[in-house]
Amino acid sequence: MSPSVEEAQRAFEKNDLEASKRAHAQKGDEGEAFHRRTAGRYIGDFVFGALDGIITTFAVVAGVAGASLHSSVVLILGFANLLGDGCSMALGSYLSTKSEQQYGERERKREEWEIEQIPELEREEVKRIYHNKGFQGKDLERAVEILTSNRKTWVDTMMLEELDIVLEEKSPLRSGLATFAAFTTVGFVPLLVYVVELLAPGLKPVAFPIAVGTTFITIFIAGSARSYVTGKRWWKAGIEMTLVGGLAALAAYAVGYLLGGLAR
Repeated sequence: MSPSVEEAQRAFEKNDLEASKRAHAQKGDEGEAFHRRTAGRYIGDFVFGALDGIITTFAVVAGVAGASLHSSVVLILGFANLLGDGCSMALGSYLSTKSEQQYGERERKREEWEIEQIPELEREEVKRIYHNKGFQGKDLERAVEILTSNRKTWVDTMMLEELDIVLEEKSPLRSGLATFAAFTTVGFVPLLVYVVELLAPGLKPVAFPIAVGTTFITIFIAGSARSYVTGKRWWKAGIEMTLVGGLAALAAYAVGYLLGGLAR
């Protein structure tokens, strides 16, 4: 997130008008456009993929620990979760992004066709939309004239105001890859100590506590990154996700503890 946007958010939270003015003065079209064109498109996929990966994998670890099963079971189930759920989430992200884009493109073509074939009715729709926004009389007529004088602007207006659709320049493939990469890399953290334990068996008694520590530190960091998507304070977003991860882990541990006898 660009510094000017962060400053504007802080100014809003503090109700600081002067700080808000300074933040707006710092905004540059080039910087904002660059922000939208680059990592901002995929940061949501990466953050949510990372959080889902680490929470679901740690739930597996907690469940196995609660059942007092051998650490090899952690690795088997953990890696199965990483690859299986990682692929599932990546495909879901890919198909979701692609479907949204296809829907938006289809609706845009329909609007273009309607503007070409029945322009008088489309003008009436623009007029009705802006009348509902409070435009009246000559101001309303002038607004409609301006908006419908350029075909692209006219279509953009109908897409946003009538259909509430904004076509995002985002690659479905990159969206899926970002989700998969985040899910598998961050989701591997709870398993790391168990992999090390294969080479250093002495770690076995403390493997789960170490996994708990590294996992919750990572969840807090990844949760803090949600502030780039949600606009929340980074520490609030981090604490929130840590609590969510803790509840998921506690539930998994309890299930493993209560049903552990079935695996023996």
